[in-house]
Amino acid sequence: MNDKLKNYLNIALILTLLVLAYSAYVYVDSYSKSIQPSSFRSFSVSGEGKVVAIPDVAQFSFGLITQGDKDIAGLQKENTNKINKIISFIKESGVDKKDIETLQYNLEPRYQNYSCPVRNLEAGLPCPPSEIIGYSISQSVSVKVRDFNKIGSILAGVAQNGANNISQLSFTIDEPFKVESEAREKAIAQAKSKALSIAKAGGFRLGRLLSINEDNIGIPRYYALEASASPSIEPGSQEVKININLVYEIK
Repeated sequence: MNDKLKNYLNIALILTLLVLAYSAYVYVDSYSKSIQPSSFRSFSVSGEGKVVAIPDVAQFSFGLITQGDKDIAGLQKENTNKINKIISFIKESGVDKKDIETLQYNLEPRYQNYSCPVRNLEAGLPCPPSEIIGYSISQSVSVKVRDFNKIGSILAGVAQNGANNISQLSFTIDEPFKVESEAREKAIAQAKSKALSIAKAGGFRLGRLLSINEDNIGIPRYYALEASASPSIEPGSQEVKININLVYEIK
């Protein structure tokens, strides 16, 4: 192969490499723009949606503590009878069994601690060890009440039937997604309207929607104080808020 032919081949190889390099650059640039379009020609708007909803569920928990000697089986039977009595009353008051849930159940030993005689300490003798004298069962149950006219009587009845404590009476919405969806639609509609207004004032057109972000305030839970002593309990209303941020392409 003569030198002239070699030169032609080298030039052809260089041109081929340049074409491949340029093609690769164009591909990478196009791909980058496709995954982040108009990154320098975009703007964001926000909208807030509010919905005032009436809570439809009251929820509270009650606890029962049963103490006994070393007869664990007997203690468990006694505790079961007590808790079943309370739950039977709740069911008879119109609460569905699906709205009654055991939160925790603990079986723990009870100890008798003895003071250490001075003579033991002086002689370096061991002190009397603690001794198990019995066991204690603690159980807590969560209850949902959907008929608010019965809340006061149910709380009072639970205490009268042996519950050691009643706490955390709160009001919330059983199906929050419906309320949140309504608030979300309002927030998006407000953000879209704002985007159109900005585009008109700025003399440009809206392009594609590049991203959407949501800040969900969620369903608040309201607590009532001294609920067990209240003959009448009002849930009030709750405001659900959702904030939406939209990013649009500028055309």
